[in-house]
Amino acid sequence: MIETSMTECELQVMKTVWESEKHLTLPEIMSIVNAKYEKKWKPQTVSTFLARLVKKGFLASYRVGRTFCYQSIVPEKEYRSMMIVEFVNFWAEGNIGNMLKALQEKRQLSKEEQEIIKSVLDELKS
Repeated sequence: MIETSMTECELQVMKTVWESEKHLTLPEIMSIVNAKYEKKWKPQTVSTFLARLVKKGFLASYRVGRTFCYQSIVPEKEYRSMMIVEFVNFWAEGNIGNMLKALQEKRQLSKEEQEIIKSVLDELKS
């Protein structure tokens, strides 16, 4: 069982791994995160985040020579689904309707978004 919570920094590291088509090393992850998220993290900082992600069950690491490579264990889509369910349960009291209503009150849904919601509702009726 994985721990579902990630800090914002851990999430940035994890997103970097998810977006890569190959397993990444510490220097590669550090370089990408620093460039993409405008960080100035040192190797020890990124190494700490990676160790936490391994401990939480999101990443696996393996050694190639003297270098460690990191790969995702939990797919991004699976994590996203878990977070959406947690969000709805906590903030919308388990009611998706409450979530959609709150979203509509804060941000006008586009026609495309409305069509997607209608399509999902039509599928549920079937």
